[in-house]
Amino acid sequence: MLKTRRADERGRTLWKWLDSRHTFSFGEYYDPKHAGFRSLRVLNDDRVKPAEGFGTHSHRAMEIISYVLEGSLEHKDSMGTGSVIVPGEIQMMRAGTGISHSEYNHSRSEPVHFLQIWIEPDSSGLAPAYFQQAIDRKAPKVTSRSSRRKVDASTAFRSIRMWSSGSASSILTSCARCLWQLAVPPGSRSLAVAPLLTVLT
Repeated sequence: MLKTRRADERGRTLWKWLDSRHTFSFGEYYDPKHAGFRSLRVLNDDRVKPAEGFGTHSHRAMEIISYVLEGSLEHKDSMGTGSVIVPGEIQMMRAGTGISHSEYNHSRSEPVHFLQIWIEPDSSGLAPAYFQQAIDRKAPKVTSRSSRRKVDASTAFRSIRMWSSGSASSILTSCARCLWQLAVPPGSRSLAVAPLLTVLT
């Protein structure tokens, strides 16, 4: 079943440096009718100002995916991993038994816009892990930016599904579709997350 939510129905965190839209309950935003979908716990649409970001904080028992739409996102964690994620790449961090990390806008002049997706694993006691994958650039030639996003997202999630397992793997098929639906005409005010729900942005 396809469900539609308008942008003004989503939760929102608005700080001086962060504008975050929450599809499901997150942080100070709580809506018992929208607390997640099966293993999918978080789908945040984040925009962070230049040189700002999330300081070091901890997670446990969660598969965390970051997908950058515009700009660049800098990642550091307690495993010693350090990287910059840009459009054309996808990152997955397994929090497992516990991990600390930070996320900052890598640029001092341009904002970063990214999606963050949290999935509850179906196994406990997993060791923390980090995965970053460049998208296959051998994808079919496309003529528009929106179509390019569609191709990029589909190839990225094929790679992620190979790395994940269990319920996380099954829900990723739906997550891939949500990113495919970013392929909307310029100026459009719709972001579809199918078959889970449709968000109008």
